Amino acid sequence: MTSRIAVIAIDALDPDRVAEFWCEVLGWVVVDRDEDGLSIGPAVVSPTAGPGPTIDVFAVPERKTVKNRLHLDLRADGPDRAVELARLLALGARRVDVGQDPGVSWTVLADPEGNEFCLLGSTVAEAVG
Repeated sequence: MTSRIAVIAIDALDPDRVAEFWCEVLGWVVVDRDEDGLSIGPAVVSPTAGPGPTIDVFAVPERKTVKNRLHLDLRADGPDRAVELARLLALGARRVDVGQDPGVSWTVLADPEGNEFCLLGSTVAEAVG
């Protein structure tokens, strides 16, 4: 028996803002909401792939203060990584330095509340091909 990732949780001062950012980044929608936060996921679940993980964004009273111990790595799902990087920056991501070597193939970014994530150096097509 093994386990599957069901949910990735993000703490936020403004859960709506953070969820909106990630919905735009991933092309997802809000799938559930309660008084503590909200869940986002794909608008349509593939019957062949089954349900993938969702992201829950929960309200917390404190700001993020240190580097994340766990983060998401994204791949551009299109022909051009530079275009995807520009789109992420336009959505409100910002470049951050977490001590990475200047020659790495990925770009370290942060969401509107400072949660780090990476845009990998190759696109989905390049990684598969």
